[in-house]
Amino acid sequence: MRVFFFALFIITILSVNYGCGSGGSSAPKTFCDTSSCLDDSIKFTGDHPLKPFAYISARDCKADTLSWGYKGMALKRQATIADLLGKSVIINADYLKCYIRDTAYLWLVLNNCVSGRGYLVKLNFNNSDGVINGKAINSTDPKFSIADNIVAWSDGGNIFIEDAMTGKTEQMTFGVDIGVDFNAIHDYIDSVNITPGHIWAKVKIKKEWIVKEKDITLK
Repeated sequence: MRVFFFALFIITILSVNYGCGSGGSSAPKTFCDTSSCLDDSIKFTGDHPLKPFAYISARDCKADTLSWGYKGMALKRQATIADLLGKSVIINADYLKCYIRDTAYLWLVLNNCVSGRGYLVKLNFNNSDGVINGKAINSTDPKFSIADNIVAWSDGGNIFIEDAMTGKTEQMTFGVDIGVDFNAIHDYIDSVNITPGHIWAKVKIKKEWIVKEKDITLK
């Protein structure tokens, strides 16, 4: 009888450990794989005679350096991903987008595969000005449906959108600051559907999931 209860105890412990994941890790699962090795560079090009580009090199299985420029440009620009974002992140090439507007600027759309946090990086070709946004709502996240060429982000109380190719903008308010932790965004913003004519979002307000939506005109 003692042998039986001892065996049952061992089985229970093993079941708990395996149920919690390998190694007992409690890290949240994200939609992009953190185990794959980025062993090749990533290149995006724009539809312009001067062939504007954005080029991400890989190092030690991770995205390392972003270079951008165009044909005939006197000095190609370059920065490490960690310097741009203020921290090292794990990027999966399958969950990465880049919009290039002729030789004016580019938008890099990416997520940190460790936390799922979304980032938007807007960089100019002809000067060092840029915008780094760590509060992005990216279409690379399968719960966020966003039309092509649209970039979106939130400040916790609103959703802002911009057409990456025209610079036209719009926004929708939640009516209250919902205090978003952007490292766990789906605890606050469950899903969105954004087109050039409409913004729809399911957000948590005072512990209740509420749908907010608005017809829009980009301007």
